[in-house]
Amino acid sequence: MTDVLVAGGGPAGRALAAACARRGLETAVLDPDPHRKWPNTYGLWADEVPELPGKAIAAAPAATLAFGTREHRVGRAYRVLDNGGLREWLTEPKVQVVTGKVTGAEHGPHGSTVLLADGRRLAAAVFVDASGAPKLRGPRAEQTAYGLVLPADQAERLAPPGTAVFMDWRDGTGSFRYLLPLGDGSVLVEETSLARRPGLPVSELGQRLHARLNAAGIRPAGRVEQVRIVLDVPLPKRGQAVPFGVAGALVHPATGYSLATALQLAPRVAEALADAFDAGPAAAAGAARKALWPPEARAVHALRRHGLRALCGMSPGQSAQFFDLFFSLPIPAQRAFTSGRADLPGTAATMANLFRAAPPRLRRRLLG
Repeated sequence: MTDVLVAGGGPAGRALAAACARRGLETAVLDPDPHRKWPNTYGLWADEVPELPGKAIAAAPAATLAFGTREHRVGRAYRVLDNGGLREWLTEPKVQVVTGKVTGAEHGPHGSTVLLADGRRLAAAVFVDASGAPKLRGPRAEQTAYGLVLPADQAERLAPPGTAVFMDWRDGTGSFRYLLPLGDGSVLVEETSLARRPGLPVSELGQRLHARLNAAGIRPAGRVEQVRIVLDVPLPKRGQAVPFGVAGALVHPATGYSLATALQLAPRVAEALADAFDAGPAAAAGAARKALWPPEARAVHALRRHGLRALCGMSPGQSAQFFDLFFSLPIPAQRAFTSGRADLPGTAATMANLFRAAPPRLRRRLLG
């Protein structure tokens, strides 16, 4: 029997598996295609994961800009990740890699039995589900995006060289532009719908981006990147499995980011599992869930969900106005809302300051 079986070989699953193995737990990662390349472009704020090694960083933009109705220079360093270097950093030789697709799991007092599509049954003391967003009924709040990778000399028509544009709302369409230098002579340009229920179709975002690039005299022919992130995954219910990453509702409901949170939490969850392991599988899983969702994190998550509801109801003009206010806040206040997962006082203070600064119509929208 394996001590910890992690279903899902993406960054979140790999991070937790490696952390568990380093705590002395016999650990395996289960994935249908464990050697596939990670297709998405990942970014995070440098202060979220300061221990990130250089090999995991593809680009460190010299400046980060944001636009509501006007320009804001963000005084916070942004990092674009190198997926190969990130995978290398998250790879622990002691972790067993198993190829297979999960179809179900059975839980009992002595652990879990994971059922695979090919008929195999794998036994583990603790089963971690890091396989991505669960299937949910009804329309969900989603963030969607359509991106194209351009040569840097073409992207210079849209932003200065070496500059990241975190968001640009100025055209009033209700979606924003996102530009990231990738560190290899290319730039990812995305058209993003921040939050809608259901999400704006990716095809529509693609049309908007192509029209924008054509207007700038750019005829794109590079790699396409498409994004769909469920923002309102319910908090995990009690049970013997441990949901982690996107499956565990670690996606920030109002921003769509989750990777930095998973990287931060992986060592804490592994420590909780290891410390409680001798008390039995149920105790170990319970300790992991407590490490993931202490009361402060649950309260912050509720505030962020309120922010999601407000964002879903904003007009294009209100969205631009809101982010003018947000990026005018001091950096610690911005950090509290985007990255302070258990910072209840900081999150509440940031939201209160935004409410006080908002004009009447936007203020009514923020009330939800």
